[in-house]
Amino acid sequence: MAAFVVLAALIPTTASAADTQEVDAELPYVCAFPSGTAPVTVRISAEFPQRTRAGEAFSPTGVTTGVELPAEVVADLAARDASEVRAGTALAVDVAQGSATATATWRGSSDPVALPESGPLTLTTRGDVPTVTGRSDDDLTFTAGGMTIELTPGPGDDAGGTGTGPLTVDCALAEDAPDGGLLATVPAGPDAPGASAPPSAPAPGGTSPAPGDGPRDRQGERSSTVPENAPGTAAGRDDVPPCRYDERNPPTPLSLNAYVTGYANVKKQKGASYLPPSCVLIDGGEFQIPVDEPFDPEHLVMTLETTGEFRYQGRRETPPYDSTFLSFDFTPVKTTMVLKQTGPMTIDARMKMRFSDSFITTETYVRAPLVAHVTALEVNGTPLDVGPACRTETSLTSVDPDPAKHPGDHVVLYGKAEQVIGEDVTGYTVLTGGPLSGEVTIPAFTGCGTDGEDLDRLLTASVSGPGNYIKQVQGQTCTPLVPVFETPDTRGQCTEDLQPYQIPVAER
Repeated sequence: MAAFVVLAALIPTTASAADTQEVDAELPYVCAFPSGTAPVTVRISAEFPQRTRAGEAFSPTGVTTGVELPAEVVADLAARDASEVRAGTALAVDVAQGSATATATWRGSSDPVALPESGPLTLTTRGDVPTVTGRSDDDLTFTAGGMTIELTPGPGDDAGGTGTGPLTVDCALAEDAPDGGLLATVPAGPDAPGASAPPSAPAPGGTSPAPGDGPRDRQGERSSTVPENAPGTAAGRDDVPPCRYDERNPPTPLSLNAYVTGYANVKKQKGASYLPPSCVLIDGGEFQIPVDEPFDPEHLVMTLETTGEFRYQGRRETPPYDSTFLSFDFTPVKTTMVLKQTGPMTIDARMKMRFSDSFITTETYVRAPLVAHVTALEVNGTPLDVGPACRTETSLTSVDPDPAKHPGDHVVLYGKAEQVIGEDVTGYTVLTGGPLSGEVTIPAFTGCGTDGEDLDRLLTASVSGPGNYIKQVQGQTCTPLVPVFETPDTRGQCTEDLQPYQIPVAER
């Protein structure tokens, strides 16, 4: 659902590097591989705030986890008829403030990486990090704990090779880890009187709240200008565009609607931009058992293919939104932007339920062609006429894991969910929402300027280029023809006028 927000980053709000402390920790772990126990080096990088206040929510940003697989493990993967491997990591991080403690799970995933002919292999994952809120004026500490690595070999899975399923590896922090695995200390100060509760326990995987639970505290956007509805706080219903089906576009029994919001980085500007909640309409589908795959004796496997689109005033686009940044670190630039969808948005989900304990994992890829249009531009307080056709030359682009099946320029966002039967989902599914993430290249701009004034180069030099990380959050969907309303005993999914009940909150 959230593949859309992708370029909220195009004209970003600059975040000050002076407000953060960078962490780059290299820690020893001991992991239990099928071939035996082996030492593994894990490198954790993140940015934490220099300090925080009681009652103020924040989350580490730019989190990556690098895992160096030993040569014998790489050889074992190659023996499974694999030529590449994708990693997923779940790192337990202990958060402490005074005598109070909580545990967060930092989840990440990597793109597929080719296996070398010999030697070790380093896989780097990125993913979702929960928000933390301190409740006193004691320092907050973050300490790495145990970690689970899921290695998914390929393309041996499709070829029906031996041992083709994912390989789950449990790792423990080595006893001689420096400072016991301490990653960061964030000094805290008092806020309101009586703020003495322990730090809030993050939700598993940094997921959005369960439907109907209401918004949790989020980190606010650090920016020189504050939007009317500040990022990191829940939008009121009057602050979001309508999100409903109508007589010209009636719903079907499988139709869904949802709000999405999020942040996107602009690497050149070392900043991030916020996209306020936008409406997405989804042409719902049903999970099917794939008929072109070999039978998996350990799992029930089902797939879902469906489509979606932005909807704003009858058009496939986001609402217009303002962003401000410091171009070249000294010139304030303010723009009004719109993201326009130029083709189908596809949502492909793959669910696997383990027969032995009914544990469910779901992986989802959202793909959407999105062109960024600039409708207004102001440099250092002076308006510049960009004209009616100022936009990126092509769609924002991502590296697609299956380019043969999904050719062309488009954004790709990935989300993963886990669920124990009888408990809430953690992570992302189409129905329940949650966080998705990805990385995009911003193309050059064209058509910007009037009366012979060419503004293409200004915008291209400021923001265009690769390596722009994005994170989007989709809210719980509403099914208009089968609505679930809020009651004392039921979590709301739809409002009385059949709009999404939950308005998600952007996460850093």
